[in-house]
Amino acid sequence: MGNDMKRGYVQVYTGNGKGKTTAALGLSVRAAGAGLRVFIAQFMKMGDYSEIKALARFSDLISVEQYGVGKFVRGKPSPEDRAAARKGFDRVREIAMSGQYDVVVLEEGNMAVFFDLIPLEELLELVDAKPENLELVITGRSAHPRLLEKADLVTEMKEIKHYYEKGVPARVGIEK
Repeated sequence: MGNDMKRGYVQVYTGNGKGKTTAALGLSVRAAGAGLRVFIAQFMKMGDYSEIKALARFSDLISVEQYGVGKFVRGKPSPEDRAAARKGFDRVREIAMSGQYDVVVLEEGNMAVFFDLIPLEELLELVDAKPENLELVITGRSAHPRLLEKADLVTEMKEIKHYYEKGVPARVGIEK
């Protein structure tokens, strides 16, 4: 295991503001800079986002896997959405318990629970069962109150003002 990390905590980044994924990726880069091994599971996403290209430069310490079907989940998830999330969560559980990684990030884990792609009970079981020295980070809007209760650190990103309200689309390298 990496350097002087003794105890790992559970961090949740939630809220309707920009910056949840950015915060988790920043933490991942910081961890890699300290020689820690990081596993990032991106739920409900599939594609060559700018962060995926950047993180490929740290591939010796940061692994990224995507568990989505390439389109947004709206309303009721498709069987393909469910299958991708199931595969992803099983993999995350295996990775978290393996002892191979110091930090595990479930990006959009909160939304996967919100859309019932990941059962809340299974996520809470993972939080309870994680190895003591593993840092577990869960991002996404709509974090469940039971997860917030169990987490050691909760940050809510609150939108106060955003330029998309003025019609600015997501820009490559900044929002995507």
